[in-house]
Amino acid sequence: MVTRPRRLLLQLLMRSRGVEGGLGGGEEPDWARGKAEAPVPGRLLLLPPPGPGPALGPQPRGGVGAVLFTPDWKDALTEAVKVLHCGQVVAVPTDTIYGITCLAQNSEAIRRIYEIKGRNEDKPLAICVGHVEDIYKYCKVTVSDQVLRDLLPGPVTLVFRRSEELNKDLNPFTDLVGVRIPKHPFIQKLAEVCGEPLALTSANLSSQTSTLTTEEFRDLWPLLGLVVDGGPIGDMTKPECRLGSTVINLGTPGKYSIIRPGCAFNATVEVLQHKHGLSFQS
Repeated sequence: MVTRPRRLLLQLLMRSRGVEGGLGGGEEPDWARGKAEAPVPGRLLLLPPPGPGPALGPQPRGGVGAVLFTPDWKDALTEAVKVLHCGQVVAVPTDTIYGITCLAQNSEAIRRIYEIKGRNEDKPLAICVGHVEDIYKYCKVTVSDQVLRDLLPGPVTLVFRRSEELNKDLNPFTDLVGVRIPKHPFIQKLAEVCGEPLALTSANLSSQTSTLTTEEFRDLWPLLGLVVDGGPIGDMTKPECRLGSTVINLGTPGKYSIIRPGCAFNATVEVLQHKHGLSFQS
């Protein structure tokens, strides 16, 4: 018996290979029209460790379209940016769990993320930017710049009212948006090089456990333009490592509320309440 998540994966895989409604060689997908040639789905890019060290060769992985290895992060970023600009979705390591990302200003790519995850359309996506200064372009910030810098980069999602600059097809059901700057050099630099916000969510089927290695979301690989493997994240034996970021609503000036406690709850409350004097709002 084929379960609903498995059926969804099969349908998306067929679509990514140009098979629609059981017929081969269908129309070119919308995201590929007028853009560079789409990369082969399911490619795995092994991210070298930062800093000097011996280069590792490709490690064969069964069931994946191709295994790539880049000798430095510049090449890895170039490849990820190319795939994102083709309108595809890329899996990336963050400072908390593995995520999948696309260009937040690309409406078709956003739709694709929801399809890949089997996610309800009334559940919002966060955005990721490269620098604190970028937050002001896409959010109506209600706290001091120092609050932002005390929390970011870090394992925290800050929720503000969105600005008019942000794609209206991203979370059209709310005027709020969560913004992240993960404390992970690859995704930080990726957002910086792209020059626009990335839509970011966890790399797993909706309602399933968050992932700390690329192997844990292997079923999604064929649906992704690229899988960036930065190795295991955190201690896989500790459940708290899978909690994801702490999500804080800062939409009301002078107040904060907790949307999700996440992995950095105590440290975040210390900054907001004890250092900067914000009041808790239940």
